[in-house]
Amino acid sequence: MLSRRALLPRSTPAASGVSSQAVSALLDRLDAQSVECHSLMVVRHGHVVAEGWWSPYSADRPHLLYSLTKSFTAVAVGIAIGDGLLSLDDRVVDVLPGHVPPDVSEQGRRLTVHHLLSMTTGHDTDSLAAAWGLEPGDLTRGFLRVPFPKAEGTRHAYDNPTTYVLARMVERVTGTALPEFLDERLLRPMGIDHAEWDRVASGAAFGFHGLHLTTEAVAAFGQLLLRGGRWGDRQLVPREWVELATRRHVRTRQVEGWSDNPDTLCGYGYQFWMSRHGFRGEGSFGQLCVVVPSHELVVVLTAGIGEGGETLLDPVWECLLPGLDGETAGGAQDDVVLDERLRSLAFPPPQGTAGPGRTVTARLDGSAAGSALPEGSPVVVEPADGGWAVRLGSLPGIEVGHGAWRETSPLGRPVVGAGAWQGHVFVADLYVITTPHRVRLEVDARAGTAVATWNVVPLTDSRLEPHLRSPLMTRPDVA
Repeated sequence: MLSRRALLPRSTPAASGVSSQAVSALLDRLDAQSVECHSLMVVRHGHVVAEGWWSPYSADRPHLLYSLTKSFTAVAVGIAIGDGLLSLDDRVVDVLPGHVPPDVSEQGRRLTVHHLLSMTTGHDTDSLAAAWGLEPGDLTRGFLRVPFPKAEGTRHAYDNPTTYVLARMVERVTGTALPEFLDERLLRPMGIDHAEWDRVASGAAFGFHGLHLTTEAVAAFGQLLLRGGRWGDRQLVPREWVELATRRHVRTRQVEGWSDNPDTLCGYGYQFWMSRHGFRGEGSFGQLCVVVPSHELVVVLTAGIGEGGETLLDPVWECLLPGLDGETAGGAQDDVVLDERLRSLAFPPPQGTAGPGRTVTARLDGSAAGSALPEGSPVVVEPADGGWAVRLGSLPGIEVGHGAWRETSPLGRPVVGAGAWQGHVFVADLYVITTPHRVRLEVDARAGTAVATWNVVPLTDSRLEPHLRSPLMTRPDVA
């Protein structure tokens, strides 16, 4: 199934020098590691050669990209620089004077667009929590108030507020909000008309997080970069900027709390990570846009994993790359087998019976790890139209199908649910389907208790309710 508008042409793996068996080996590896992958798209020589979505995820759904958003913000910076509105040497204090604290340090005064893009401002760790703690209403001001233990330009530290500040600088010099600027200059010219943005409480786009796009839109972005910023007959992003942004500017180091991933140590560009092969944009929980210019290859994955990036990158390097332009390229029959497999990808609904046919009420145990609801929240499971209506706390009812997925939008953002009774326990999976996140609900009818836990706890807010609103508007509580 294709998305609403086909952004990229289609071809077969064999016609593009890709082994269908190599793609199958990648899928086998993901299955063997029990990776919760939501979508996969492989683009070779500008053509989509393999694509699949694990139902209930689908081609037309945008998916939250988390920090892969940063790479789009970097492209906005490049467009503004190409327009002559901004330069790498422009200082934060000059472009955003209204957000400079009166006691800003000399180092804070020296910080430039280059330092922000390369995350070499001198912070030793991510300053997000500290910056928002100092200035809950102005992250830029808070960022400049957090002490800088290292000299600027000397050391990379993954630092979310750098991208937030870049977004505000683009808005200041262009006079246009970041989402609208990217819509006008990048996304709509590419044929992408369905971007969604989560926002901070003031209404501003995060910049470092919060963009929702379809898998194909992300693949088209990767192909745009592969083409040096050109889309069709239009140069949407200056070629010089793409080359500059996607090359290494600073050495990277192991980040505390991150997995020991060799690709993390390959260096950092301008809001792009360098990889063992090519470069990538990457977001939490497995959102990846991998570009390998030497093979004219783009690979996009979306997922809901708690593991490190190597969980997805290693299969790409070890399974897919060896299957390019070799004797294992395969033929038409292999392509048919792969296509059938990709079309059948699915997460099964919970198995069980239709249950007692009566309403069950319970109280939530909020002490469970990754709880999506507060302690003591009322939970009601009521039979309805061959499935159930589930009420969680004060939220409107969420429809849950039996043996099939059912969709509702109780507060604006779609939720897809399926469930079943397993003895005296009602079990349901509730996918916040435009995000990596899913809630597993278990209601014990005998005990009158329930738990509702995330597959991976959202970084912005652990409560379910904000994630059912579109757009999500919140102050991040990233640690």
